[in-house]
Amino acid sequence: MKHLLLPILSFTVAFPVPGQANIEPVPFHEVEMTSEFWRPRLITQRKVLVPFAFEKTKPGVAHLQAAADFLAGKKVEGHRPHRFIDSDLYKVMEGAAYLAQLQDDPELEAQFDRIVDVIASAQEPNGYLYPSHTTGVGTDKNMMGNEPYTFVVHSHELYNMGHLYEAAIAYYLATGKDKLLKVAEKNARHVNQVFFVGDPKYNGGKPIRQAPGHQEMELALVKLHKVTGKKLYLEMAEKFLEIRGKTYVPDGEGVMSPTYAQQHAPLEKQSEAVGHAVRATYLYAAMADMSRLQKEDSYTRALDRIWGNLTDTRMHITGGLGAVHGIEGFGPAYLLPNADAFNETCAAVGNVLFNFRMFLVHKDAKYLDVAEVSLLNNVLAAVNLEGNRFFYVNPLEADGKYPFNHGTMGRAPWFGTACCPSNMARLLPQVQGMTYAHDDENLYLAMYADTSTKLDIGGTTLSVSQKTNYPNEGRVEVSLNPRKPAEFALRLRIPTWTGKQFVPGKLYEYLNSTSENWAISVNGKKVNPKTERGFAVLNRKWKNGDKVVLELPMPTRLNKCDERVEDNRNRVAFTRGPFVLCAEEVDNGGATQRFFLDAKPTIKKAKVSKVKLPAGSFIKVKSPANALTEKGSPEKRDLTLVPYYAWNNRKPGSMMVWFPTTPKLAVFDPHSLPKESVFSDLKASHTSDLDTVTAAGDGKEPRWSSGKDVPRWTSRPQLGIKQWVEGYFSKPRKVRDIGVYWMQDQQDVKFPKEWSLEVRSKGEWKPFELYVTDRYDNRANQYNVVHPAAPLVCDAIRINMTPQENASVGILEVQVKFEK
Repeated sequence: MKHLLLPILSFTVAFPVPGQANIEPVPFHEVEMTSEFWRPRLITQRKVLVPFAFEKTKPGVAHLQAAADFLAGKKVEGHRPHRFIDSDLYKVMEGAAYLAQLQDDPELEAQFDRIVDVIASAQEPNGYLYPSHTTGVGTDKNMMGNEPYTFVVHSHELYNMGHLYEAAIAYYLATGKDKLLKVAEKNARHVNQVFFVGDPKYNGGKPIRQAPGHQEMELALVKLHKVTGKKLYLEMAEKFLEIRGKTYVPDGEGVMSPTYAQQHAPLEKQSEAVGHAVRATYLYAAMADMSRLQKEDSYTRALDRIWGNLTDTRMHITGGLGAVHGIEGFGPAYLLPNADAFNETCAAVGNVLFNFRMFLVHKDAKYLDVAEVSLLNNVLAAVNLEGNRFFYVNPLEADGKYPFNHGTMGRAPWFGTACCPSNMARLLPQVQGMTYAHDDENLYLAMYADTSTKLDIGGTTLSVSQKTNYPNEGRVEVSLNPRKPAEFALRLRIPTWTGKQFVPGKLYEYLNSTSENWAISVNGKKVNPKTERGFAVLNRKWKNGDKVVLELPMPTRLNKCDERVEDNRNRVAFTRGPFVLCAEEVDNGGATQRFFLDAKPTIKKAKVSKVKLPAGSFIKVKSPANALTEKGSPEKRDLTLVPYYAWNNRKPGSMMVWFPTTPKLAVFDPHSLPKESVFSDLKASHTSDLDTVTAAGDGKEPRWSSGKDVPRWTSRPQLGIKQWVEGYFSKPRKVRDIGVYWMQDQQDVKFPKEWSLEVRSKGEWKPFELYVTDRYDNRANQYNVVHPAAPLVCDAIRINMTPQENASVGILEVQVKFEK
């Protein structure tokens, strides 16, 4: 794919505010990234993630091809409806276009062109593009509505097109080819006609005037305006924002609640982060874009309130947003669980988009600090160093067995809902577009990375470069080479983490102080510049060869959390520079949950080294701590920590971010049975290395048989082999009934072909006598309960299972009720 030097924009778009100078980010294609931290990731994306993602999004191409065939008059059979499968394809296409600057790739460009041809052929003559309705398979039953635009709140018709617009723009700017851009513009004109003018084919000819259920269209329309110069698209973005919470307000619960898609109130009146986190951050990012165009600052005031609410009450220390499962969004204030945190990767991407735009609005470094923390911790954790496995969910604690990541303990190669891997594909190549921003009088070093660029400032052309090992090290050397001497202010970001807290907001603060302070020198002479809004300001006439050195010390720091966050009471977290640190089982000789710190913890001898793997390297920090022994007594032991983004790149195992400061909260074995369990012990014929037999008696209630939300026991990888699980009571008990909650997933764990029970009484095993009307069922999403035919006293039970052919078996929970 040949890279062209067209006027290009990164994922942010800046606009002038009346009476204020406008700052523009230097677009990513004008910044050369040489960073040892970032460039290998971009190369990995180009060589591994993009081809892999294109392979995985072939169903999206086939989905579009079905519509193309239908429009060509061909018979289409077996077309399965899907709301957003093509959006994942569009995001991968956008990321591939951004990566085009790394090297020319005719083969990739040809593949891109073939997909563009399919997309263009799938578009209806009036501009409508949504395969499920084009072929007639979209209905109310699959949340698409029986006709186009009749269920905008969840159909994703506009969301998909927003991602198409962004892909079209990126490809046009990378290659100069405008075929996909023409498809995007044709659709945008169609959407304007249907939603704001009226089209006889839709809604009885009346304009629909309903905001998208999943925000994205608004962002994309602003970009489309920027690249084409056409005001219509900007006006459409304004209208979609203006009508949200006014023309349509759902009145249901869950995904149909008013807050789920932030439709509970007009935007200018909103104050709290609510609902689905990805939808929210995309909305806030669009509002930030538009606030720079408003003559009055109602959006800006609303965003300031929302941003404060986020950083003061609802953001994990990793920059993760949307702690609550189910709605994948925000819960009540201070609800920030660790092991049960959701923190969708896409929400962290949205957090970066939102905060970078807020920086452009306010010129305040605190927004960049939030964006950086979210980027370097939550976003980067979402993909492994090899670039081919992903997190959808990003908890701050793992026991090494619980399948938190959509049914898997660790990263997965892909997801049915594949928004997160495809979002990674498009965000990381844009990081270099966040490093510099400027107007004619100010140059902002917004992010630190080994980079170089040229820009016009102070009446001349300036070549500027950074030499640094940031974010692993804090020394940044800046070289400035203007063609002629020029006067302007160089603004160097002084991150929040260099002060009294790790990240802006009221949730987190350091426990330990440091005597190390940041320092700046110009041409070898130390200077003491003033700071404004988080930037050190060096205002002078710069000449060719000037060098500025910024030193940002990176001691290991301890962090405490607001006491109103229940899960973090009497706990501390480690950070170093912009990195949140975590402990992994692979480095610490056992479960990380067994570690605890002193009641008044300090860091005296933290040692920093490096872990080198074939796919990359990362820092490692070692600090003295305490650990429980198997007998429950404490021992002094070093705690080894790595950056949160790097966890789960080696062996599966436990992980922790927040460590207790009392032994009462430490747990030697997180997989041991809880005290309240009906069982004193559980054994099995075989247990998968990724599961635990104690899961069958841990008391954690499943919601579905899929096993995605609770620990489980499975007999993987043994297929078709008979299995048993035994549960022991602490003493003989009179049993009333026994229930088994079976697991069945879309892979190799299936309900048993048949099963039965045995019981142990007075040391002898014998068959369980089944009540006359009972049977051994394997019904989904419920306990399969059996009762004894006569009064039964026993001290153990055995579940015998015969699996289906070429399948293993799994149990999520065993429930035994006793007679009183």
